[in-house]
Amino acid sequence: MARASSSSLLLLLLAVAATAVAGARVPGSGSGRGPPLDGNATSVELRARRRRAFENGLGRTPQMGWNSWNHFYCGVNENIIRETADALVNTGLAKLGYQYVNIDDCWAELNRDYQGNMVPNKQTFPSGIKALADYVHAKGLKLGIYSDAGTQTCSNRMPGSLDHEEQDVKTFTSWGVDYLKYDNCNDAGRSIKERYTKMSNAMKKYGKNIFFSLCEWGNENPATWAGGMGNSWRTTGDIADNWGRMTSRADQNDKWAAYAGPGGWNDPDMLEVGNGGMTEAEYRSHFSIWALAKAPLLIGCDVRSMSQVTKDIISNSEVIAVNQGNLGVQGKKVQSDNGLEVWAGPLSGNRKAVVLWNRQGYQATITAYWSSVGLPASATVTVRDLWAVSSLSSELSAYSNNPLHIPGFITTTFVFLCSARHPPLGKHPVRRRGKYPHRWHLMTARCTS
Repeated sequence: MARASSSSLLLLLLAVAATAVAGARVPGSGSGRGPPLDGNATSVELRARRRRAFENGLGRTPQMGWNSWNHFYCGVNENIIRETADALVNTGLAKLGYQYVNIDDCWAELNRDYQGNMVPNKQTFPSGIKALADYVHAKGLKLGIYSDAGTQTCSNRMPGSLDHEEQDVKTFTSWGVDYLKYDNCNDAGRSIKERYTKMSNAMKKYGKNIFFSLCEWGNENPATWAGGMGNSWRTTGDIADNWGRMTSRADQNDKWAAYAGPGGWNDPDMLEVGNGGMTEAEYRSHFSIWALAKAPLLIGCDVRSMSQVTKDIISNSEVIAVNQGNLGVQGKKVQSDNGLEVWAGPLSGNRKAVVLWNRQGYQATITAYWSSVGLPASATVTVRDLWAVSSLSSELSAYSNNPLHIPGFITTTFVFLCSARHPPLGKHPVRRRGKYPHRWHLMTARCTS
């Protein structure tokens, strides 16, 4: 078992490789434990994956890139898009997998042209989308665009694609668009499934090379039916740049873990890392849980002027590898006891990823029972800290009498990632010698039996 003690929020992500031992005894259970997690898909997961029929060859791992909305809202223009593409390349983010440069709402004129085609806004996108796509492609990146399954988009500043699905997909294809985010405003009283089915059919016919991201906000449980329509589907309402909204999106997304996999992903919305509404510790937690949950990693800040702290978080290649692993199984909550949680998911190579998450406002000990995460009781582990980019020298076991000590912050027997969130100064002070925790660890562990 693993134990962790921390103040306020503790987030641990652990990756362990285990060899199963037939008949091995596992540690006793704690309250709130869910079913054990093994490296094989459950029958529910297998049935969910069989229902997936939208096979365009895209989205074999969760999509990575950048989206304009969280930072710029309707203030986006073609210069921002070009400069963002430049920044993704110049900062090395593109080499890490951030390939999509996605324009969100407000890119088009309010009215279509005389032939019924969407028209790029003449003030903000005077060169047109085709020229912008050519520029982005020349950088080795891909261009994304936005529309809506309604009469207008959510901004009410441009038309939606309802009843123009095939025409708009043909237009997007002619411009060289690689990605479509499809929102859910101004529905004209028509059902979600009708409207999204029409666009999915148009994409299958005319947009086979376009990644299709459904954004119906989780209203009708799209994880249960959107696998046959697109490459990802929003499972939640919009995120916001604060701790409460971010964590609630993680919780809402978690229940649909069995439906995600290569070609189709649950989407708890875009990243807020770097937008200024959360602390560095909170942003590390945000990025870490998105990585574990195989969520899309779509940067939402201004990468042209991001801080070094922001860059360090979103460019940690070993954390990204957790998200982009080829096994493609979403991590999920496997233990919960009054805000003390364990999340886990298998990785390729018979490894595990595990999060120990203290969501209370006080110090607490979290015990991750190895049976919950699919480890035999006889397992020993070797550990790598992905945030510190270093490995521990000694092996650890479930019954170790000398658990790993991280001075001043955490005691645990094996660790993959630890992110700490502390409350604002003056509120709910942490009883730890007057100090707040500011330490994070992301580790991989390999165990033998």
